[in-house]
Amino acid sequence: MSFSKIQAAALVGALASSVSAHGHLNAISVDGTAYTAYDPSFQYQSPAPEVIEWSCPECLDNGYVEPSMYGDATKIACHKDATAGAKVASVKAGGKIEIQWTTWPDSHKGPVLDYLAKVDDATSAKSSDLQFFKIDEAGYESDQWATDKLIANNQTWSVTIPADIADGQYVLRHEIIALHSAQQENGAQNYPKCINIEVTGGGSSASPTATAADKLYTETEAGIMVNIYTDASSYEIPGPALYSSAAKRFVAFVKKSIFGLGREHPREF
Repeated sequence: MSFSKIQAAALVGALASSVSAHGHLNAISVDGTAYTAYDPSFQYQSPAPEVIEWSCPECLDNGYVEPSMYGDATKIACHKDATAGAKVASVKAGGKIEIQWTTWPDSHKGPVLDYLAKVDDATSAKSSDLQFFKIDEAGYESDQWATDKLIANNQTWSVTIPADIADGQYVLRHEIIALHSAQQENGAQNYPKCINIEVTGGGSSASPTATAADKLYTETEAGIMVNIYTDASSYEIPGPALYSSAAKRFVAFVKKSIFGLGREHPREF
């Protein structure tokens, strides 16, 4: 090993040990197929491994994006100055993606959110051009934070791709927001990670309303600047509304048609 590589390895080890409380992605499974996740140390390898996750050399310290950066798409979209992954994973509409983190500290409680951005070519996409719609969210429910559930599930989160979205390539944005210091200004910690996917067997008519990355959150909105040590049961998940698939909209329409608006439903379909 050359001296420069020894220096790089030492630097990576030192930084990793100093911020061991913060994790990055460890493994990704798309429709049952395992894919290598991005590791910040890849930048010191030649050639660097080609992966489906976006590269983030600025994530060497496993750090976070703070609210003051929300107006900069190159920071909040897929993490600090992240660039598109070199590969794309195929997933059937309605399929599942399992995302495992290396670690997540119990103290860093908060929501887990997942978004999609439709792109022509995920491998050449730019963070400043991404327009996201939210497909999954979990906050505080039954005395548990979404992060507690992730930790209990071997640091893993499962994402279901909507069955009715159009075929094509997308950037999946998976994010944890840590709120342990969110009671103070600029205290929330966003950890966004992006993954390239290609959806097959989907619908053709679904056209979800999308939001530019730099418009996803504001610094003081409910769910971002919040004291989680009071009554967490009233916690509001931040960001745009959750996308409702055509199937869910149809069920809601049937319920309204049969039972009428504003009435109790005697049973679930």
